[in-house]
Amino acid sequence: MTRIRRGYIARRRRTKIRLFGSSFRGAHSRLTRSITQQKIRALVSAHRDRDRQKRNFRRLWVIRINAVIRENRVSYSYSRLINNLYKRQLLLNRKILAQIAILNRNCLYTISNDIRK
Repeated sequence: MTRIRRGYIARRRRTKIRLFGSSFRGAHSRLTRSITQQKIRALVSAHRDRDRQKRNFRRLWVIRINAVIRENRVSYSYSRLINNLYKRQLLLNRKILAQIAILNRNCLYTISNDIRK
């Protein structure tokens, strides 16, 4: 029986994998098995860290808002501000409040004073 040459499909699949692993170091960028393992690991880390990034940014916004609010009044805190926002049904999320706190503190002070009254 004559020998049959394999087609291009497997080679195409491997080159796709190698393009993904081209930024890895050492054997992780050269050997197909290592590249596939590293690819799985990288995608798992990326998926996990997308959730973690949302969590970290929310923490950062809370810290910024709290720092600016406590600067003005010692007795007033972040939790009281958020509670008063909910009572007044003002729909300002933490990201927007943190941007206001950084860019225009006086605006945040006025918002908090109006809410308290």
